[in-house]
Amino acid sequence: MKSFLRQLGSLVLPRLIYLFIRIIWHSTGKKFHYITPIDDRQHVCVTWHAELLMTPQAYRAIHKKHPASAIISSHFDGALIAKTLGLLKIRALRGSSRKGAKQVLFQAFKSIKSGEEVLITPDGPKGPRHSMGDGAVGIALKSKLPIFVMSFRASAYWELKSWDKFIIPKPFSRIDFYIQSLSLEGMSHEEAKRYLREKMLMYTTL
Repeated sequence: MKSFLRQLGSLVLPRLIYLFIRIIWHSTGKKFHYITPIDDRQHVCVTWHAELLMTPQAYRAIHKKHPASAIISSHFDGALIAKTLGLLKIRALRGSSRKGAKQVLFQAFKSIKSGEEVLITPDGPKGPRHSMGDGAVGIALKSKLPIFVMSFRASAYWELKSWDKFIIPKPFSRIDFYIQSLSLEGMSHEEAKRYLREKMLMYTTL
C-alpha cells in the first residue's frame, strides 16, 4: 500500500506543484535586472536551493527553448522536483555530491557536450544553506564555461522552516530577478568557489 501511494504521489504531485508554481508566477509582478549582459554562449547555471520555486521558471522565461538539464537529488523529493522540472522542459540528471556523484558528473559533462546548459544548486540537496559545493565550480572550470547566476528577491513571501529557509513569493507581490554571467577563467578551484558564493549572495534573501 505504501509503495502504491508513493507511485500515485509521484504521478499526481508534480502536476499539482507545477500548477502551484505557475499560479505564483502569473500572479506576481516581475522585473529582470541584468547585472551583466547575457549572450548566447552556453553556461553552467546556478541558483540557491531556497530559490528553486521561481528560478527555473525565470530561466525558461529568458531561454525559452534552450536545451537544459538539472542535477537533482536521487531521493523521493528529488523525483518530484525532477518531474516538475520536466514540465518546464528541463531534463533531470539524478544524483548529488552525497550519492551517485561520479555518475551524475559524467551525465553533466555529456549534457554539456550535447549543447545543453546544466542547472545546479551549489548548496543542495541538504546544505548547509548558502554553502558552496564543488560541483558547479568544478563543472564550469573543467568545461571552460561561464556561470549563469539566477537570484531573486520578493517584496512579500513565506519562508519555510526548512534547512534552506525555502522562499515562496506571495501572490500579487513583486519579484526582482537578478541575472549575472560570470567568468571563472584563471581562478583556482577554491578562489572560484569564494568568488561565486560572494556574487550569489549579493542579490538573494539572507
